[in-house]
Amino acid sequence: MADPTDPIFEVPAGLDRLRAVMARLRDPEGGCPWDLEQDFASIAPYTIEEAYEVADAIERGDMEDLKSELGDLLFQPVYHAQMAAEAGAFELSDVIAAITDKMIDRHPHVFGADSRDKSAAQQTADWEARKAAERGARGTLDGVALGLPALLRAAKLQRRAARVGFDWADTAGVLDKIAEEAAEVAAARNEGPERLEHEIGDLLFTLVNLARHLGVEPETALRGANARFTRRFEAVEAGLAARGRSPAEADLPEMEALWREAKARGL
Repeated sequence: MADPTDPIFEVPAGLDRLRAVMARLRDPEGGCPWDLEQDFASIAPYTIEEAYEVADAIERGDMEDLKSELGDLLFQPVYHAQMAAEAGAFELSDVIAAITDKMIDRHPHVFGADSRDKSAAQQTADWEARKAAERGARGTLDGVALGLPALLRAAKLQRRAARVGFDWADTAGVLDKIAEEAAEVAAARNEGPERLEHEIGDLLFTLVNLARHLGVEPETALRGANARFTRRFEAVEAGLAARGRSPAEADLPEMEALWREAKARGL
């Protein structure tokens, strides 16, 4: 239980106190041993995990959980900035100043003289043009983070390539490519695991392209499919349990019937 007389409570609540908490956790003289052992690489997976937990709370519509998860996510840049400050690289204030300046610069229709009479699509195009100018002479795909989950990175790589005209003209071409890639997967079934992995990767990449052409966010679509699968399979387990059985004791036709019932109920 926290000691109400601890000097930490003399720091104003809010970002200042959060920064002070982080500094205390990393204090070599009295900090947390676990936190003192961490570095950027060891904390990065937690940063990614917290972002997904925010997305999960949003998907569930749980505002109380969203508040909590946003706090966990906010703690991540504070953590990284503390380690950077210890290394003499930058402070949290530098991070805040940089993103503030970037947002002002990229929204001249709000903070500058550009016309505000633009569609969201035109504003997005302007945003991307400014980012491209910032990248300067670097390649089209430079800066697409290697650490992104593969599905998200595939979508971002494809969007970047499409901006310079490397794209199918319509969904018909993508659908033809999916059929081609599916045939190559079928043909690779007896060619060894490496070849099969290669062809399945190509098929998945092309499916992401189809989602992009249809205006569907592939990560969101797959998260939805995962959620539906979870609900329906749990319904299958519940149905079997009501009969005094487990999935291991049932056969596939029985489970398929329960699955169809769950789907019919809108699960």
